[in-house]
Amino acid sequence: MENVEQFELSKEYLEKLQQAIKELDDVFIKNTLEGINPADISTILLEFSTDESKYVLDVLENEVSAEVINDLDEDIRSKFLKTFDNRQISVMLNELDSDDAVDIINELPLKDREEVIALLENKEKAKNILDLLRYEEDVAGGLMAKELIKANVNWSVKQCIEEIRRQAENVEKIYSVYVVDDQNILLGRASLKRIILADDHVQIKDLYDDEVISVETYMDEVDVAEIMRKYDLDAVPVVNVQGKLMGRITIDDIVDVITELAEEERQMMAGISEDVEEADSVWMLTRARLPWLIIGMFGGLLGAQFIGVFEEDILLVPAMAFFIPLITATGGNVGIQSSSIVLQSIANKSVFDDSFLKRITKVLLVAILNGIVIAGIVMGLNLILGQEVRLSIVVSVALFTVVLLASFMGTVTPLVLDRLGINPALAAGPFITTANDLLGLLIYFSVAHLLYYS
Repeated sequence: MENVEQFELSKEYLEKLQQAIKELDDVFIKNTLEGINPADISTILLEFSTDESKYVLDVLENEVSAEVINDLDEDIRSKFLKTFDNRQISVMLNELDSDDAVDIINELPLKDREEVIALLENKEKAKNILDLLRYEEDVAGGLMAKELIKANVNWSVKQCIEEIRRQAENVEKIYSVYVVDDQNILLGRASLKRIILADDHVQIKDLYDDEVISVETYMDEVDVAEIMRKYDLDAVPVVNVQGKLMGRITIDDIVDVITELAEEERQMMAGISEDVEEADSVWMLTRARLPWLIIGMFGGLLGAQFIGVFEEDILLVPAMAFFIPLITATGGNVGIQSSSIVLQSIANKSVFDDSFLKRITKVLLVAILNGIVIAGIVMGLNLILGQEVRLSIVVSVALFTVVLLASFMGTVTPLVLDRLGINPALAAGPFITTANDLLGLLIYFSVAHLLYYS
């Protein structure tokens, strides 16, 4: 994968490539895609039918084809793999790291998995894949690759360099050399720079750093991502409960995890209950959006009931109806702002986090300031526009109270959900918005009732 070019996709090139596929022009396909990053080729193939895409991959080198399929989105890749027989899949897996190969195998039907592994020419890779299949996908063991560079603590630099050359054939990126003892217990790591600059007779035990950060196989992927982010690691070794070196996790795998988590939380905040994309079927998109829409609908019906309870107040002062959207929108916005800040602090937990009481105090102070400013602006504008003084007071007092309550709800709800083990992102979407709409209406009409009938 050398001399990879930056590729710019154009409509003209797509038309030429499609024509080449129809004419079975292998030379054009090879020449124009040679040196192009597999991720860019994956983007190109999304514009073609499955059969056309498969033809392109059959023309390319096995290494490139394997990387292209590895770069495809999981849903698209699962469908695409059905066009390959098990032998073709095994050939591609030979070109991938063990962790990527396991991801693809897990997308195959159960009856095909054993056959694909049996057909692998690289028996060491087959063994590595079988080892990784034991782990859940969302823990360190499921993220790690077995391919790495390790050296025995008793080796000389000369022995180590020879072993690096041998092992490097199967390792795409070398960040450092992990040092182990005779029982494969991880002792530390040695930088390539120190090994290369040292004399041949120097022993590894005199070069390695025993302060190495590692993770255990059962650690959750979120915690692994946090460790790599905190210590700015390109790779982290994975050990079992006995401390034996089992594999390593590289930064590209963690970037995928962080991206997936961010996308999941973004969708939950928007009220989408499943991981979906625009290209998914109408049924899947509908099913993902419908639950929260139904909750929002019931919230709207309850809001209508609230308004109905205070129908006499509206009949007495019809202008009150004009400010209902202002009350509900303000409550929803304040709630989402507060919950978003709390979600950020939950995602980046620190031992120096403020206590619950200190957090609430700060939230209330901010809410009081915001409430005073918003209520003051609305009061002034209403008076300038000629609204009744008593109605202006009702709207301003209601807005101030809504800002306080919405801030409190937006802060407390994510914290409570996090304590209960529920994804706190649920609080930042339709849940907070719907709850604050109802509370806002109740506050608004209650204040109006008190001021007009007291």
